[in-house]
Amino acid sequence: MKRSEAKDNQWLVVADYADQCGEGPLWDSTTSTLYWFDITGRRAYRYDWARGQSSTMAEDFDIAGLALHESGGFVLVNGGGIWLWDGRAAPTSIARELDGLPLAMNDCIADPRGRLLSGTCHFDPEKPDYPLGKLIRVDTDGTVSVLDDGFHLANGFAFSPDSKTFYFADSAARKIFAYDYNVEEGTAGNRRTLIEVPREQGLPDGITVDSEGFIWFARWFGAGLTRLDPDGHLHSHVEVPAKQTSSLAFGGPDLTSIFVTSAALSDSVALAPPGYDPDAGNIGGQLFRWDSDIQGKEEFRCRIAVPAG
Repeated sequence: MKRSEAKDNQWLVVADYADQCGEGPLWDSTTSTLYWFDITGRRAYRYDWARGQSSTMAEDFDIAGLALHESGGFVLVNGGGIWLWDGRAAPTSIARELDGLPLAMNDCIADPRGRLLSGTCHFDPEKPDYPLGKLIRVDTDGTVSVLDDGFHLANGFAFSPDSKTFYFADSAARKIFAYDYNVEEGTAGNRRTLIEVPREQGLPDGITVDSEGFIWFARWFGAGLTRLDPDGHLHSHVEVPAKQTSSLAFGGPDLTSIFVTSAALSDSVALAPPGYDPDAGNIGGQLFRWDSDIQGKEEFRCRIAVPAG
């Protein structure tokens, strides 16, 4: 276990496991616990707010996205599909393919009715003919459907406070999209580009929305966070002491602490800003916390059951 210690200006280093690709911070208000994982290092962690301690909860374990489940445990996605996981034992498969093709997934989020939204991802900068990804929905009975397609690197999902707008990032395209979301039907339409991030500012990675409806995204290669108003106009930038800032989540008792993951392994450097030096400065690997005066909102929980048979 590691206690919270070092501070860098306003940032507290909550844990430093030298995560190769730290991702997916997820706050559970019922237990005052933050979960996150290292995609490349194949580890999952928890941070106990009351004790101020972090620990490893799984090793040699593939996670590329995590959502809380209403009955306890999680729904997770990875390169092999979609799974139920109790946080201890081996996960149980929900789906591994769609229309005969393997489901290689990245990132996910629960919707207000307990469905899961995620994205297939086959991005490979060394193979420009990789198949484009799909935005998918997993219903509570485990049925998988396609909501949209044509994406390079699915990364980052969030809902507006009224759940009528769904946000989704394509990191390689440097775009964050907004959709009109029909909660009752679980459909997303009227896709539009909320923002296209200039190359010199890095890539949009993980995203979240605060209680005021402002959209936050982590800037991979950009050493920071950006806050946008609901129309996509820039509100502010917040610097983070790690160049590969990967994702963020609000947490803490009042949902005013912002947890930020980062990555120590330089990746997708071909997409980096001009002049980017992957060996200079702190690339990342730490989990940070900033105690802000802005309140977030809780994430929804999945209600997916294991399909019969």
